[in-house]
Amino acid sequence: MKAAPHEELLRTGQLEIRPGDGLVLAAGRALTLSVREFQLLCALVRRQGGIVARHDLYRSVWGGDLRDGDRSIDVYVHKLRVKLDSALPGWSHIHTHVGFGYRFLPEPVTSPSHPFHTTETSTQQDPGTAPAS
Repeated sequence: MKAAPHEELLRTGQLEIRPGDGLVLAAGRALTLSVREFQLLCALVRRQGGIVARHDLYRSVWGGDLRDGDRSIDVYVHKLRVKLDSALPGWSHIHTHVGFGYRFLPEPVTSPSHPFHTTETSTQQDPGTAPAS
């Protein structure tokens, strides 16, 4: 299947995404994703660097409104992270912003990270640090 003219090629880090073909290349090798994983990846990459609210992702990928207690997004983000981490070791791609949503931004992993790649978006000081003088 050929990409439609309006279907842009998405490139970020070592990922190349061809939305019209349903193809993702990680460091030049095809990555096998489910339809939902592919749609989720495209939705996040299109807003690269920006936090995408969970309800916006749900609307974009599932086509409806997010219901209280629905954890579908979290399950698919986890599956997508596992596949990206396996294909591109040493890189973190999807970051959780607790209480807000997710952000796609490829970053090298420089130290052991939390298994959920959580990023605090609060401006509150970390309780484990001393106040600035």
